[in-house]
Amino acid sequence: MKPAAAEPQSSAPGGSDPACIVLVCNGPGELATWVRPLAQRLHRELALRPVTPWADMALQLVLVPCPNATGIEHQVADRMGLFERISPAKRFWSLLLRPGRWPRRGVVVFLGGDQFWTVLLSARLGYRHITYAEWVARWPRWNDRIAAMGPAAADRLSRRWQPRCQVVGDLMADLSDAARSERPLPQGEWVALMPGSKRAKLQVGMPFLLEAADRLAAQRPGCRFLLPVAPTTSVQELLAYGSAANPIAQHYGSGEPRLEGEDLVTPAGSRIRLVEEQPAHGVLSQCQLALTTVGANTAELGALGVPMIVLVPTQHLHVMQAWDGGIGILARLPLLRWLLGAALTAWRMRNHGFLAWPNISAGRQVVPERVGAITPEEIAAEAADWLAHPQRLEGMREDLRSLRGQPGAVAALAGMVRELLPPAPRDAA
Repeated sequence: MKPAAAEPQSSAPGGSDPACIVLVCNGPGELATWVRPLAQRLHRELALRPVTPWADMALQLVLVPCPNATGIEHQVADRMGLFERISPAKRFWSLLLRPGRWPRRGVVVFLGGDQFWTVLLSARLGYRHITYAEWVARWPRWNDRIAAMGPAAADRLSRRWQPRCQVVGDLMADLSDAARSERPLPQGEWVALMPGSKRAKLQVGMPFLLEAADRLAAQRPGCRFLLPVAPTTSVQELLAYGSAANPIAQHYGSGEPRLEGEDLVTPAGSRIRLVEEQPAHGVLSQCQLALTTVGANTAELGALGVPMIVLVPTQHLHVMQAWDGGIGILARLPLLRWLLGAALTAWRMRNHGFLAWPNISAGRQVVPERVGAITPEEIAAEAADWLAHPQRLEGMREDLRSLRGQPGAVAALAGMVRELLPPAPRDAA
């Protein structure tokens, strides 16, 4: 039975029948790469509050439950200045039970999380519903439209639901090459260190990458490093994860980092520029190589055409608690955690499974994945080898560029939103 719709709002600030576009998301990666570009595009094409205060329509954001959320995603979104109202994930269930007053007309757009949350939300508000399907649209019956990232997602739909689907492309293909000019880096050989944004990943990623940076700097003295600070963490937290306050740090030899201006400095003297502005696409696009963990960041780097080595050090299985889906759930269970690393490695060997988004998308290895009891020494040596062969790096960069497809997905999805907006009652006559 369809839930009762929310109580309608009688009028907009301009006195006409109000309308609302609701973007739904669950994490900082999607906020930066999917939500933000679409929100900016919608504000350019439509008069929407809060950017246009007198407008009859508003743009709002609903954050949905996620086991790996930090709890401050709403603060990150608020700093964008693009949403009239932001509903934090902790209020999602109360929003469903007691939504309060909402505009009569609207569209809900799924952009990350569990797709079922948007099914519930759109039904509760009485709004039309679009799902941006990266891999599969799981609830096509309750979608008015489906925006597929690519043909593979569209082909997974049964013939019955195909008419509702349009292939729009990869939203991250719209990350412009012009980002290179946003903040030019000093000349040099730059390597991005991306330990992740979630606690479990940072516990391992920070000390691992600090030691890897020290070892890489010893092999290539001219190498320079940068580390984008995720919007859900802070510089002080990064320092803590790299220090003795983090028990995992004792397994590594980088020592206690300190802060000098914009740089994090290891006892060995490796200087790592901390980049706090978001998104960090401009500086990332200028890097020759990135050392990164698994997650949405691999898709972001791929869209920017940045070569990468993807790291999953399974000797610290706590990192897997930060993964989405079943693996993350299993990693939280003490009796199963210790079997997960061996099982994962065996599965990948038998099935050629991939963890990095560019490899998953291509169905082949485009970027190297290093899974197992890896060491900073091994990774530094591999990174040094890649940097010593720029033609190989350029080959990986071109491979990534070929995967991301043509830009235009943001504009196509914005067009679908406009088409789906129900007309005002007086216009429908």
